[in-house]
Amino acid sequence: MPYDSNNLFARIGRGDIPCVRVYEDADTLAFMDIMPQADGHTLVIPKRAGENLLDTSLTDVVAAIQTTQRVAKAVQYAFNAPGFIISQFNGAAAGQTIFHLHFHIIPTPQTGQLQHHGRIKADPAKLEEHAVKIRQALQVG
Repeated sequence: MPYDSNNLFARIGRGDIPCVRVYEDADTLAFMDIMPQADGHTLVIPKRAGENLLDTSLTDVVAAIQTTQRVAKAVQYAFNAPGFIISQFNGAAAGQTIFHLHFHIIPTPQTGQLQHHGRIKADPAKLEEHAVKIRQALQVG
């Protein structure tokens, strides 16, 4: 199936749809997941087209991984998380629902319990509060 340039994350990456931005550079965008599994659940996407890990250019994969690493460090710090999960799905059979390469950064709470993904939409004000914490942590380094 050909890449759909109107998928949700492609549209967010172009700025056609708003999101709660955490970090952005020329090649990538990190933003809050609107149906988070934990406080601080953040997504990272390359801005250029690529459905999954196998059909995205290596240059864009590397850029996305670099941003994922940088943002994950800030997420873990901002939420005082003892650990974090990085997840990335390839194909519908693997659970991918938006067909644009993306990485989930999910801080593990002290309780270790995560919410189910895609079930409860978070309060936008709370997502902005979380984004501010992550942005501040990015400034710390």
